[in-house]
Amino acid sequence: MLLRSTGKLRPSFSYLDKADAKHREREAANEAGDSSQDEAEEDVKQITVRFSRPESEQARQRRVQSYEFLQKKHAEEPWVHLHYYGLRDSRSEHERQYLLCQGSSGVENTELVKSPSEYLMMLMPPSQEEEKDKPVAPSNVLSMAQLRTLPLADQIKILMKNVKVMPFANLMSLLGPSIDSVAVLRGIQKVAMLVQGNWVVKSDILYPKDSSSPHSGVPAEVLCRGRDFVMWKFTQSRWVVRKEVAAVTKLCAEDVKDFLEHMAVVRINKGWEFMLPYDGEFIKKHPDVVQRQHMLWTGIQAKLEKVYNLVKETMPKKPDGQSGPVGLVSGDQRVQVAKRQAQQNHALLERELQRRKEQLRASSAPPGVPPGVGVGVPPGVRVKEEPMSEEGEEEEEQGAEEDERPVHTSPSGGLHSRLANGLPAGRVAGGDSFNGHPPSGSAGTPVARELRAFVEATFQRQFVLTLSELKRLFNLHLASLPPGHMLFSGISDRMLQDTVLAAGCKQILVPFPPQTAASPDEQKVFALWESGDMSDQHRQVLLEIFSKNYRVRRNMIQSRLTQECGEDLSKQEVDKVLKDCCVSYGGMWYLKGTVQS
Repeated sequence: MLLRSTGKLRPSFSYLDKADAKHREREAANEAGDSSQDEAEEDVKQITVRFSRPESEQARQRRVQSYEFLQKKHAEEPWVHLHYYGLRDSRSEHERQYLLCQGSSGVENTELVKSPSEYLMMLMPPSQEEEKDKPVAPSNVLSMAQLRTLPLADQIKILMKNVKVMPFANLMSLLGPSIDSVAVLRGIQKVAMLVQGNWVVKSDILYPKDSSSPHSGVPAEVLCRGRDFVMWKFTQSRWVVRKEVAAVTKLCAEDVKDFLEHMAVVRINKGWEFMLPYDGEFIKKHPDVVQRQHMLWTGIQAKLEKVYNLVKETMPKKPDGQSGPVGLVSGDQRVQVAKRQAQQNHALLERELQRRKEQLRASSAPPGVPPGVGVGVPPGVRVKEEPMSEEGEEEEEQGAEEDERPVHTSPSGGLHSRLANGLPAGRVAGGDSFNGHPPSGSAGTPVARELRAFVEATFQRQFVLTLSELKRLFNLHLASLPPGHMLFSGISDRMLQDTVLAAGCKQILVPFPPQTAASPDEQKVFALWESGDMSDQHRQVLLEIFSKNYRVRRNMIQSRLTQECGEDLSKQEVDKVLKDCCVSYGGMWYLKGTVQS
């Protein structure tokens, strides 16, 4: 083995300069002569001594880095004499022998006979930290032995992220027979949504925050919204058309195809069909979970309608060709049920009415007079004595149709749980009269107390709410409750409104413009009239202004508050009242929930 190198030689001819200088000095000496007398006779010259100023650190750095200084330092570098030996010289041959192995055989040194991969491993051994950081389970291929060593929540998340769509029975079989189904139900609702009785992984699990589409670069938030729209469409029908999804979501064809391939299979000339059959067994076995998922889908539907400007639809529909729980009941069905209940309980109502008449006569009889003799009904008490006729039944049907628009429905309760003696449960629980008399003890039921606690807490945080927004918040509250909670029994719109009024709130009759796009629920505005703080008077004046005006300028609000509450009203107090009750849009102020952008 022979090493060759190249050395760079820099020419330097300074010795020639020295020779020229000596030659000039010698010639000058010959011309002037070497007489010592001449040297003695030379005139004495005056010498001026100068002291240099102290050099600063910055000046010294500049001088050291200058080209002249480096050239001077390079010139002062001492010469190193190089002795060159040719390739055929004996000295070169002797030095070359040191580069060769001195052993008799190279096989004895095992370090030199390793394979390239082993030699690379010796040069760059893997660190222990990298070995510890390796994932327990691969992203695509799962080892069930490794999977079952993880917590239950992680097992469910990994399985759903890889499978994407799975029936609950299959999930239980993968997790093992020793796993509690209640714990699995609690965990699956955190990472998946119920679609046609099957569980589909949530969009934010597949598209985490700060990620983007590999096809179009669209951020994860837009992808999640588009995939939620596809899932929502499958809650309504077994079939989805890709062109329709692309037209609504405005996403590229590759992204939409990815959404559909997660949960559906393509059928020629038909569209995309949901890949699993409708799981009616799970629906019947777990009605509380179905109800909670229905509440979540209601909130997602409202968000999608606002983002994509969709026409409001009834949701969810029963999948094609399958029998499932009835989510919403039509008005005609409610009318028929109310009529049947009224006919069945007609005799019971008459007996109850007769019993109450006897009690009123007995309680109002003067001393010494037998009950029921010459005593009429006390003033102020109205008794409905006529039997229920066809007109009464029609009124009952209209009341059932108007007041029984449910905020949510319970698959397990059915319609019979919301009708009491032919009257809607919302009227009875909400405080309506029952044959002329208010229901006794309805406001003290646990359901009424729980509902009132929610309403009071909600209006303490948000002083102004429309009925539509209040129902949305109530649905979110229901979704956060554990399965089987008492509020899942069924709360009607009428009961919710009566609870709001009983909690110290008032309905603000905002004069909406004739061309408004607000729905009837969005036009019902409720506000907390008295909260117990110092801003109650200011808030009441502001609400009175909006009872006559749909939108108001700030200077009008300022002048009215100053007129009603005094001149010492500060800007901070006005800002607080406006922040509590109003929103600003286009330079005008509106009550919260009433502006239509």
